[in-house]
Amino acid sequence: MASSALLTDRYEITMLQAALRDGTADRHCVFEVFARRLPGGRRFGVVAGTGRLLEEVENFRFGDEELEFLREHGALDEQTLAWLADYRFTGTITGYREGELYFPGSPVLTVEGTFAEAVVLETLVLSILNYDSAVATAAARMAIAAGDRPLAEMGSRRAHERSAVAAARAAHIAGFGATSNLEAGRTWGIPTMGTAAHAWTLLHDTEEAAFRSQIDALGVDTTLLIDTYDITEGVATAIRVAGTGLGGVRIDSGDLPTVAADVRAQLDALGAPDTRITVTSDLDEYAIAALAASPVDAYGVGTSLVTGSGTPTAGMVYKLVARQNDDGSWLSVAKASADKASHGGRKTAFRALDGGTAKEEVVVVSDGFEPLDTPAEHPDARALQTTLFSDGRAVTEWIGAAGVRAARAHHASVIEEMPVRALALSRSEPAIPTVYRDAD
Repeated sequence: MASSALLTDRYEITMLQAALRDGTADRHCVFEVFARRLPGGRRFGVVAGTGRLLEEVENFRFGDEELEFLREHGALDEQTLAWLADYRFTGTITGYREGELYFPGSPVLTVEGTFAEAVVLETLVLSILNYDSAVATAAARMAIAAGDRPLAEMGSRRAHERSAVAAARAAHIAGFGATSNLEAGRTWGIPTMGTAAHAWTLLHDTEEAAFRSQIDALGVDTTLLIDTYDITEGVATAIRVAGTGLGGVRIDSGDLPTVAADVRAQLDALGAPDTRITVTSDLDEYAIAALAASPVDAYGVGTSLVTGSGTPTAGMVYKLVARQNDDGSWLSVAKASADKASHGGRKTAFRALDGGTAKEEVVVVSDGFEPLDTPAEHPDARALQTTLFSDGRAVTEWIGAAGVRAARAHHASVIEEMPVRALALSRSEPAIPTVYRDAD
């Protein structure tokens, strides 16, 4: 993989240079990723992008090309350039598992190492987690609205080409079953889908000719796009060509609840009750919820999904929360700015449960270094953090296609812990409160 070292802001490197000069570069520090609030009045957030991030941290290397660019444009001294040439992140990254839910103040990721090696990762960490988590949170809400009906991600044409792959991955973790993006299929092992667009019908002299050709190429179980011209005529032509065993039809326009009902009635009348109906027209979680009572079998979602359904960033920040003094003691540090205050100290997080249902996000704050045990008042609480990166390497179970499968399974299990109010789509307070406790 290509180096990710320049996927960063310049001020990370200028801080590094200053720290190398004044002797603070080697101070051991704890940085924390958290969100002060859930954007858009949402009731929970979904952690996504972790597996991608861990691989990029492994590839955060300053090779000859990166160093030459910094030498010419970065105004860096030779000491700093020499330090960057040998850079390898040797610290530890712990955090919430990918697919986990998070709430305001949840310590989603904790990066521990020297100031120098940890500070330069800030932009990379946030750019990945903020985008992927925004998409995953939108996807989870859409999955809730869809219920048992399958969802397919098809937003590649509405995003940057690399963001499209990341979005497909995040959506799959949060409940989408398939993607139209082939690179996401190759890289992350996500099932791919797709048949034909309106251009296919317009290419042929008649709609019937287009349908016959598609059936010849893909078989009768394919899905025919029936709204290029007249929908009623399109349904009739589809069944005449394919027979009553046609796999499915797709609707991409019109008043979807009304059109879906009419198409279902027509298919049934033509003797094709098992032909599935997929709808795709500019859907978001609210449109999907509005179709709950309609005879729709599956949804395809594009623009709204890859843009976070109106909330394109998770609003996470990367803050220094603790550092070691010269004598080896630890000092909690925190930003005190109005509306942007943070909680200092190393955090250990738990999800307090009541009969298997989430009750609180319990964050225990300590000046120490070691993780804390389950709080005595919540003996059944679930620990939320795990080791993600250590000894210079990502923990292998969290990366690659296997990491995506694990994250998808984990998300499916933790969404079941949420109280019913968490599943509503309306704007509200977080589904469970975040409670801070000092370590005993």
